[in-house]
Amino acid sequence: MMRKQTIYDYFWITIGSIITAAGLVMFLIPNKIAAGGVSGLSTVIYYLFGLPVGMVSLAINIPLFIIGVKEMGAKFGIRTLYGIFLLSFGIDLLNPYLPVLTHDPLLASIYGGGVSGLGLGLVFRSKGTTGGTDLVAQLINKFTGISVGKSLMIIDFCVIALAGIVFNAEIALYAFIAMMITGKAIDIVQEGLKISKGTFIISDYSEEIRKNILEKMDRGVTILKGKGGFTEHNKDVLLCIISRSEVSDLKRIVHNIDENAFVIITEVHEVLGEGFNENAFKD
Repeated sequence: MMRKQTIYDYFWITIGSIITAAGLVMFLIPNKIAAGGVSGLSTVIYYLFGLPVGMVSLAINIPLFIIGVKEMGAKFGIRTLYGIFLLSFGIDLLNPYLPVLTHDPLLASIYGGGVSGLGLGLVFRSKGTTGGTDLVAQLINKFTGISVGKSLMIIDFCVIALAGIVFNAEIALYAFIAMMITGKAIDIVQEGLKISKGTFIISDYSEEIRKNILEKMDRGVTILKGKGGFTEHNKDVLLCIISRSEVSDLKRIVHNIDENAFVIITEVHEVLGEGFNENAFKD
């Protein structure tokens, strides 16, 4: 079973790396859009010195990988090395064969960011990585205490700023757009498009509301024990996770029973378990 899962992971790391390389080759690199990371830095170096983006990326990543293994241990394992080589060679191998689909920098930013983010999302979902600045960010976190997220933002900002200096400020702005879209695409691949809503309901008629939700919506309800901060009265707080399309139904049920009920509706990024994403634990 473990071997089957490993093969499955490497398959999607391969597909994801190829898609990422395609996004760079068809959209970002030919339009000088250096959207952060090692690939962005390699794009700048390519236009300065004419060196192939993939080989420059490999030359930067290998030392980072060695330092990462030395300082952080074996977690920078074979999947990272596999992703580094696949993306680096993929960029240079695909470059002669894939067409440049647009020379409009805005379209290139949108589609390049989306395609690259799709590929990276598949890689990350399969517990892989393509190396790059996430290695640097983890090293910075170890030695300075700065969070990985902040470190990544700082590094990407520096790469985009360098692109702005080498090319022009407008290109840097497009690179920022591409970076944002890449991040959003990664989130969508990892978390999915099925946005759920978390609802908290506080009412004097919580038992009647609970029964109606169970009977009419066929959704589970969790009863939390709460206490009013002003009245100091004990109350049941109903927690119910629903789909976006069910929000109106739930509000109607609550309103028909208790017009004075206090309802909080929040966005939930991912729900695992019965009635929602039941297969997610197998990923």
